[in-house]
Amino acid sequence: MINKETLEADLKEAMRSKDDVRKRSLRMVLSAIKLVEIERQDDLDEATILGIIQREVKSRQETIEEAKQAGRDDLLASTLAEIEVLQVYLPQPLGDDELREIVQRAIEEVGASDPQDMGKVMKVLMPQIQGRADGKIASDLVRELLAPPQKD
Repeated sequence: MINKETLEADLKEAMRSKDDVRKRSLRMVLSAIKLVEIERQDDLDEATILGIIQREVKSRQETIEEAKQAGRDDLLASTLAEIEVLQVYLPQPLGDDELREIVQRAIEEVGASDPQDMGKVMKVLMPQIQGRADGKIASDLVRELLAPPQKD
């Protein structure tokens, strides 16, 4: 289970061991968590914290693309190192078959039969895949499975 206290303890350990990449990565995540806590005026649950970490990883992946285009190898290396640090806190990503199975179960659970039921399916699905699969990929899969069969 991941929580703010675990991240803070890991930050202290990174500071003691003088691990600059880990220290910098954890500080950025804790800062993002603090912003959301202030916004909501409440402590965050594990799913929300995982979502924030996932967002931070996604942001760094975008930075990698920009660094490649700009030819910034120094930025590329440090960003990759930060992603490695953050991925330790994320659950293992779902494989394609696992995701398809979870989507299929969610469709059956809500009794969805056409694309208009997509919102109901996503409402059930997202908490199950939070931090383990990209929401866009999941929504594309739901759309695909709910699409009416093509006539030849």
